[in-house]
Amino acid sequence: VKDLLRFIDNSPTAYQAVENSANILLNNGFRELELSSPWCLKESSKYFVRKNNSALVAFITAADKVIEKGFRIIAAHTDTTGLKIKPNPEMIQEKRYLKLNTEVYGSPILDTWFDRPLALAGRLSYPGDNPLKPLYKLININKPLFIIPGLAIHMKSEEKKVDRQKHLLPLCSVIEEGHAEEEFLMNLLSKETGIRADQIIAYDLFLYEYKQAELIGANNEFISAGRLDDLAMVHAALNSLVRAEANDTVLMVVLFDNEEVGSSTGQGADSPFLANILERILMGSGASREEYFCALANSFLISADMAHALHPNFPETADPTNRAYLNGGPVIKISANYRYTSDSYSTAVCKQLCKKADIPYQIFVNHSEQRGGSTIGPILASQLDIRSVDIGNPLLAMHSIRELAGVNDHLYMARLFETLYNLPG
Repeated sequence: VKDLLRFIDNSPTAYQAVENSANILLNNGFRELELSSPWCLKESSKYFVRKNNSALVAFITAADKVIEKGFRIIAAHTDTTGLKIKPNPEMIQEKRYLKLNTEVYGSPILDTWFDRPLALAGRLSYPGDNPLKPLYKLININKPLFIIPGLAIHMKSEEKKVDRQKHLLPLCSVIEEGHAEEEFLMNLLSKETGIRADQIIAYDLFLYEYKQAELIGANNEFISAGRLDDLAMVHAALNSLVRAEANDTVLMVVLFDNEEVGSSTGQGADSPFLANILERILMGSGASREEYFCALANSFLISADMAHALHPNFPETADPTNRAYLNGGPVIKISANYRYTSDSYSTAVCKQLCKKADIPYQIFVNHSEQRGGSTIGPILASQLDIRSVDIGNPLLAMHSIRELAGVNDHLYMARLFETLYNLPG
């Protein structure tokens, strides 16, 4: 669990999450492949491939019988809701306050972003030899550089809705009247990276809470951190894969980007990224396309995304008979309208895996008056003929700048994932 806290602290954006995931894999004997180069895969070997620096697929090839046994896949996502910096972001208010222009990414709980020291991280691009292939650099300015001040209660005539364009602009500095700061951000990036400001072509930069993740509670039973949705599942899946041994199935972790904004990107779940890799793995072993489809039918996928726990102060928001609690075990998510992929078949598989792992499990169904969210599970199910189940660990304050999860749940989920990978074909 302490390793999870370090992973979250060092992964403020999807770019750092994938970079750190790649380092975990490299340190455990995995070899990196390139999407743009031919693959020559060996049996019982470890590989991974990145896309856009923000998505990753890692896998252990099978020793034998991959057509009969297929793939065992755990899928999660690397991105988090929050605030993204717009181009040309500098804004001067009343000739004195320097602010940055932002855009909301996904659906964060906006009120939680006020009055917290904020840092900055992401990726920037600069020229290389080939205009079609600019160079990039990851950046993490882990300093309390910004803050979005709230309005004093005395000045609120009524509870006002947060205006995304007006109220979510982080304050950077107080400047002398008439002093121009048009290049504030570029100069800051240049200072941190050593790249000249006029060479920085573009960037993908996000704000994040400066405060570190921590254990809290009377018995340190809770995890208080940002980005638990979904870095907790990323961490559990990766650490389970690196502990796994090759068998007669292909063992795989898939980390997609952009789940929080619909997944319709080249590195999102609604792309050919995963399908292409599955096909390349099978074709590399000499399988025919017919055998590829057979392997898919013999496969199983876990869509791993955090789940809603019963809120102790708002119990009426939960379903009357299907409720999840912190530290109560992994949550199987079910929806009559298939916002999740779980059905009686895949739910039965998951329950038996939990029994074999000797861990508890819980069932989550939305309150019937609430539509609820969805996951990458249904998107993948519409593209790949693979049986799947949607699960996740219970979470409070989902999409807050700081979420709350259970310590035991993270350990339970890692055991569940390890059981899936180690189960004999």
